[in-house]
Amino acid sequence: MDAAKKKALEITACKVRLGIIEGVFNAKSGHPGGSLSIADTLTYLYFDKMNVSPEKADDPDRDRFVLSKGHTAPALYSTLAQKGYFSTEELKSLRHIGALLQGHPCITIPGVDMSSGSLGQGISAACGMALAGKTSGKAYKVYTVLGDGEIEEGQVWEAAMFAAHYKLDNLVAVVDNNGLQIDGRISDVMSPYPITDKFAAFGWNVVEADAHDFDSLEKAFASTVEGKPTVIVQKSTKGKGVSYMEDNVSWHGAAPNAEQYEQAKSELEAALAALEA
Repeated sequence: MDAAKKKALEITACKVRLGIIEGVFNAKSGHPGGSLSIADTLTYLYFDKMNVSPEKADDPDRDRFVLSKGHTAPALYSTLAQKGYFSTEELKSLRHIGALLQGHPCITIPGVDMSSGSLGQGISAACGMALAGKTSGKAYKVYTVLGDGEIEEGQVWEAAMFAAHYKLDNLVAVVDNNGLQIDGRISDVMSPYPITDKFAAFGWNVVEADAHDFDSLEKAFASTVEGKPTVIVQKSTKGKGVSYMEDNVSWHGAAPNAEQYEQAKSELEAALAALEA
């Protein structure tokens, strides 16, 4: 990846993180940790990889995205706002009664392809979209992001078996391996390790990536193969970009208070200023 493109993506990802913090602070609830860990991935997908546009939001030939770990909706909303699907001002009304942006993605929101939030179900919907594309001769790709705690759900593995059986090579799943879920370390709660070996055993093309390195992400998303679905197991840091949230399970489902909000905003704005200098 050339330096100019990488810098542009890093700047956008920083703005996405600022939007995440803005949303959960104003909502006084939400899931900032897991949202921050996928900010780079969503930035790469929406600003480099996927064929999507707010001007043609319903284009039948567009690529599709399903946020299977729907509780990290603040990351998706912030990314969509940066992309121009709706104003960044909408982020301040996150989870408010009657507002556009609720706690989990809803298909009525501009840019959202699937309502999600019940863990394990998003990847199943993505499989259906991918199969529809294959049977109708469409060239679009389907992308879905799962949590590493989410893959404790049996439905994920039913979907994995389905995708391999039907040779859904237009499907790319991302497992966000930040190592934490609501009750603690995934290795302590219900270890899904070895994640790569499990997907390989189900017949998937398996790729590993650094979730916070755009070169690594670009290489991973380019590593699809014919005849198999692809899974990218990305190593990430929960709460990435905000010092006191990083690798801290307390921020799975909690919003910063005023002092914490100012600290997070200050850190991210400093990072943004450094990138833009």
